[in-house]
Amino acid sequence: MGLFDFLKGKKTAAPAPISSSADLAAAKESELKRIIDNLSLSESKLDVEFRNGVATVYGESKSSSEKEKVVMTLGNIDGVRRVDDRISLIEQEPQEVIYEVQGGDSLSKIAKRHYGDPMKYMEIFNANKDILKDPNMIHPGQKLRIPKL
Repeated sequence: MGLFDFLKGKKTAAPAPISSSADLAAAKESELKRIIDNLSLSESKLDVEFRNGVATVYGESKSSSEKEKVVMTLGNIDGVRRVDDRISLIEQEPQEVIYEVQGGDSLSKIAKRHYGDPMKYMEIFNANKDILKDPNMIHPGQKLRIPKL
């Protein structure tokens, strides 16, 4: 959750005049809701309010990537200077996995198993520098953190 500022480049043509600032805010809020509805989000339940150039988005999102998609989309809409992210995640995503080293394992084999790429072994080594001094020296029974990429 947080407040995100967005700088805008060139100005676009102004919309047709609306009778009051309250009407203008209501029209922008309606536009932002329509945009969120068209994002094809899986199970996210979101609502948005718009006041003084700030889009405040509330609700729940299934994933952090969908949450980020909403914040970035709203922040790039003309007239939105700031996005106040009040979206909570439905399920917390794990930041890392704990893996117990097996006989015959190497960091590259573990990286291939978890990331699909044996060359990502240094990601695992860097996450475990407190217990590993050399990426070639791991032992069965050690528990390693496998960070999410």
